Amino acid sequence: MISKINQAGVYANSFEQSKEVSKKAMTTISQQGDKSKVEQIKEALASGEYKVNLQALSEKIAEELM
Repeated sequence: MISKINQAGVYANSFEQSKEVSKKAMTTISQQGDKSKVEQIKEALASGEYKVNLQALSEKIAEELM
């Protein structure tokens, strides 16, 4: 029973360490100015730079309708 308690403590500690490492990595990425794909698309839409491939879009819609 003691070993199960110790294992639970180890897992909990590992989880907390993992969360902390992940948080530090995200902070580093944010500081470097790296943006997620969603953010890049949002900015492209807002600036009018995002181009929609109308041919591919219409083909997908046609496939869904058939």
